[in-house]
Amino acid sequence: MSDSPQQPMPDLVDDAVVTVVVTRHRPELLAESLKVIATQTRVPDHLVVVDNGADESTAKVVAECPLPSTYLPSRRNLGGAGGFALGMMYALALGAAWVWLGDDDGRPADDHALATLLEVAEARGLAAVSPVVVNIDHPERLAFPLRRGLTWKRRPEELRGADTHGDDEFLPGIASFFNGALFRASTLDVVGVPDYRLFFRGDEVELHRRVVRSGLRFGTTLRTRFVHPDGSAEFKPMLGGRFHAQDPPDANKRYYTYRNRGYLLSQPGMRKIGALEVLRFGLYFLGQRRSPKAFAEWLRLVRQGRREHFFRR
Repeated sequence: MSDSPQQPMPDLVDDAVVTVVVTRHRPELLAESLKVIATQTRVPDHLVVVDNGADESTAKVVAECPLPSTYLPSRRNLGGAGGFALGMMYALALGAAWVWLGDDDGRPADDHALATLLEVAEARGLAAVSPVVVNIDHPERLAFPLRRGLTWKRRPEELRGADTHGDDEFLPGIASFFNGALFRASTLDVVGVPDYRLFFRGDEVELHRRVVRSGLRFGTTLRTRFVHPDGSAEFKPMLGGRFHAQDPPDANKRYYTYRNRGYLLSQPGMRKIGALEVLRFGLYFLGQRRSPKAFAEWLRLVRQGRREHFFRR
């Protein structure tokens, strides 16, 4: 069933979990995601779907979901950043104690994901906790490779023992927030919601930066997983795989990735790596791709982001 935002808000229990999913023009993928969310052993108390496409087919998918739900269509594409910001604020307005985030092209890998995240968050006193995000087509691989020092972890089992404190079930200070992460409502009081200006690309990293700066405890539990399409293809290896450079395949993704990266590198907590970024991407574009034009484009977009010129492409 679907509660229109114009209708009286539902009464939620004190420890309510509100799931927020952002979608655009992918009703089939959304239906698969909601099917798994609705069959969790600990069922969410409410579902909020932000639709950046305002599609009738998407509204139908939400209406057919057995969870109490709110469908929030937007006639303007808010991007991932704006969609999650809207959904998270609405979840807080409903009275959520916990906010569980998910994108339409990913879903929990098992039916106890939410129960496990709640258990881990409570037991460890965490402000936010993320599942391990694995490749939806090859679950034995990570969807997003994780670098620890000069070593890249590409398989879930390689994460065990990656914590320097010897914890085989938890990675502190690491999280993929838009792919199955669970937030306490009080955490969002401290760190806020994603920055709408970023639109997409880098918005998750920017939120991660704020959580790190807050000093709140968060991390990834290895006890549950979230499946997502492979995200490693854009990261091109250099120097025998010791370093990587992100090189998206199309102009749209390059624009937002590099522009937003420029903004991120100008923010507290990330400024020290700015000079290293110039060296790294200079090496990639000039030494590996041998494309001064591509490096000039990267520099231009990074400078645009530093100036906070967030114009849409």
